[in-house]
Amino acid sequence: MKTIQPQITQSNKLFYNLIYSNISMKKKGVNRRDFLRLSATVGAGALIVPGATASTLDRTEQPPKNKFPLRKLGRTGVELPILSMGVMRADNPNVVRAAYNAGLYHFDTAHGYQKGRNEEMLGVFFEGKPREDYFIATKVKIDYPLKENYEQDLNEKLDLSLQRLKMDYVDIFYAHAYDKIEEVKDEKIIAALKKIKESGKARFIGFSSHAHKPELLHAAIDTGIYDVILVSYNFKLKNLKETEDAIKRAAEAGIGIVAMKTMTGGVEDAEGKKKINAQACLKWVWKNKHITTIIPGFSNYDEFDECLAAAQAPELTQDEQVYLASLCDNEMMFCQQCKECVAQCPEKLPIPDIMRAYMYTYGYKYAQLSKETLEEINLAENACSNCDSCKVKCPSGFNVVQKIAAITPVMSIPNEFLT
Repeated sequence: MKTIQPQITQSNKLFYNLIYSNISMKKKGVNRRDFLRLSATVGAGALIVPGATASTLDRTEQPPKNKFPLRKLGRTGVELPILSMGVMRADNPNVVRAAYNAGLYHFDTAHGYQKGRNEEMLGVFFEGKPREDYFIATKVKIDYPLKENYEQDLNEKLDLSLQRLKMDYVDIFYAHAYDKIEEVKDEKIIAALKKIKESGKARFIGFSSHAHKPELLHAAIDTGIYDVILVSYNFKLKNLKETEDAIKRAAEAGIGIVAMKTMTGGVEDAEGKKKINAQACLKWVWKNKHITTIIPGFSNYDEFDECLAAAQAPELTQDEQVYLASLCDNEMMFCQQCKECVAQCPEKLPIPDIMRAYMYTYGYKYAQLSKETLEEINLAENACSNCDSCKVKCPSGFNVVQKIAAITPVMSIPNEFLT
């Protein structure tokens, strides 16, 4: 059968230009050590993203602590600032330092972020600081359906995370990326999570989900054991009312709600050319009083400054409301994770995960996470080779085959050339 040929779109050109311009640096005399040193100096994204430069402010001095509104994290009794830091993309400890010095104290990471280097960076940064001064969350993905050694694997990964973090415990331990009710209610997983909490390796337990499924929140309430849930939540959700009803019910049941994916991919267009108004996105989420905090993944000083400005004046303005309303019908990059595409695809490809990987490169400018995501789902580089035309009709208007063709090349790029 005829293979679908990758179409050279503007996004596709952007990928190759960004990646191979970095590779050419090595040919011009920038060796791998220099490349990594430069990356650490300017922070994630600066070499692969035009204009992603650090602020000129001196971050070596500790500024006065800023005051942020605080909200209670469900029944935990903990109060957190409405702004926290998703450390996922950050590889520069000076950005973490800027956030910490500004008054943020909740930092969210995961076992798999940057293949463990993310946790290691936090461990070095927080070593020697009073443990009560910061609040750490990490996550471990549990393969489902469960394997025979699921509990041993879970505990070994958590122990390795604690070793990297140089900590005896984390404040929140999440089962990473649930998308099925069966996972939420699985008695074996629940028992394993309870043991982790009882052992003292985690103060609170919960799960994260990219799936935008309100039914997962309802299922969590029924179990009665989850302290915190990390959910995708933004103004683009198609099932917004159902999601907000579920969040309200969960919060009233004592579950702390933390929000992620609040900026719908970081850009306001499908090609990734125009950066979204991050302040408007954050302020829109804070309107929901049942959301305790947000974990935007800022990775440089300019992005942090924008988040900081929003937290210091968190009321959504009329102009910002109009702006967000104007984007509601745009395609953008945010996949609704409805999974209608999976049923339409003859190969049953995990298209929502592939679309998430696409967003990481073209929206977040974080190709390394794209590669990690695609490796996790074992995507073949010629995934669409058995089809002569794509059968998938995305409800959000995504050109699925074009996006797959544009993101699969990331798997063949050496890690040292990816941000």
